[in-house]
Amino acid sequence: MSHMAREAAEAPEAVARFLQHNGGVLREIGARLRRQPPPVIITSARGSSDSAAGYFKYLAEILTGVPCSSMGASVVSVYGAKLQMRNGLCVTVSQSGKSPDIVALQDAARKAGALTVALVNVEDSPVAHAADICLALHAGPELSVAATKSFIVSLVGGAAIVAHWLDRKDLLAAIDALPDQLAKASKIDWPEAVDLAKDAESLYVLARGPSLPIATETALKLKETCAIHAESYSIAEVMHGPLELLGEGFPVLAYSPEDSARKSSRESLGRMRQTGAHVLVAEEGGLPYARTGNSLLDPISIIQTAYRFIEATAVARGRDPDRPRLLKKVTETV
Repeated sequence: MSHMAREAAEAPEAVARFLQHNGGVLREIGARLRRQPPPVIITSARGSSDSAAGYFKYLAEILTGVPCSSMGASVVSVYGAKLQMRNGLCVTVSQSGKSPDIVALQDAARKAGALTVALVNVEDSPVAHAADICLALHAGPELSVAATKSFIVSLVGGAAIVAHWLDRKDLLAAIDALPDQLAKASKIDWPEAVDLAKDAESLYVLARGPSLPIATETALKLKETCAIHAESYSIAEVMHGPLELLGEGFPVLAYSPEDSARKSSRESLGRMRQTGAHVLVAEEGGLPYARTGNSLLDPISIIQTAYRFIEATAVARGRDPDRPRLLKKVTETV
């Protein structure tokens, strides 16, 4: 078994540890945000962590209406911008907590008057030490270059921040139940998707809303571990240009859980099938996924299953999913 497969399977236990160790800190964050609601939110992250931050962005905007932007770290680290973040919120997501540009953006936000919250796997790191509040992921070490369990815990951390901020009892209950649902998701296979991707040179991964960052993470992992030119798009955005590339047999993987975007997504995916594209969808009656009891959390269970598909596809293509040719585990950018 690869490190990637083993570590992804450890995600349900890692989520349980995160929730157990961070309950008090999450309640503190929720109380502070209720006392002083932020007028604006930024996120600071790179790579897979930026996709986790994107999921938090969707939940925050959908449930609070507060604008949230994934801010380019180079705005501060390279271009020297002075941020305007009084009473705002900056959420940093990082596995290693070491990248200098991410540290610089978090520090600039704090100096500009924002509350800084870090979701980080390495507690003894610059990001963790410099944040006003640190939420340690407790995911444990990852030996595979492809981060899996730390990504899933980061998703849960972002959802928990929003749930505690709004004191949403239904969402909090569904989050508490996630370890059991993710354990189910970790045993679901998508052999049809492996067949779709194993010989592909290019592939689209599509979704809308909170599932879109999960599509982005899937496409990134297909690049990293399988060397497939995979691109992620909003299902709506495909209709504004990328649709032109579709044709007979073009592989498309889509995520369409039972949320408010379901109807429009089905209509758009139907149009894509009319081009002759080979479209597989994680949905009711399609590729199976574990329901979490809240459609906003279903993207987390989808990526748990998707990691099994990605690892199996890498193996089917004769690649080592743990050791991409040109990548390393910790990347530090300025």
